[in-house]
Amino acid sequence: QVHLVESGGGTVQAGGSLRLSCAASGHTFYKHAMAWFRLAPGRERDLIAAITWKDGATYYRDSVKGRFTISGDMAENTMYLQMNSLKPEDTAVYYCASPAGFCGGYGCYAPAIYKYWGQGIQVTVSS
Repeated sequence: QVHLVESGGGTVQAGGSLRLSCAASGHTFYKHAMAWFRLAPGRERDLIAAITWKDGATYYRDSVKGRFTISGDMAENTMYLQMNSLKPEDTAVYYCASPAGFCGGYGCYAPAIYKYWGQGIQVTVSS
């Protein structure tokens, strides 16, 4: 089992910034890769960013490239999502996630491998 807890959400005006944090514990699957997802009303849950810790390689959904940065401090079992230049369309519930197995290369960016989830945290961007 992997236990994940998000923090740092809230409400900001368009153009503002937020940093989300995710504290991980339990099985060490989360030390191989982790990801951020978001779920907006009326839309499907989308993978926003992912990172493989061994090499630091990252993946970003096209809509957030250049604005969001995924990072982490595995010594403290914590992952971050720095969100800049926020837009109203970024409004959603954001989740951190861990795989339930091992992955490598592009396989670590496949949404289906992520099985453990945090409780979700609301991010609201006003116009």
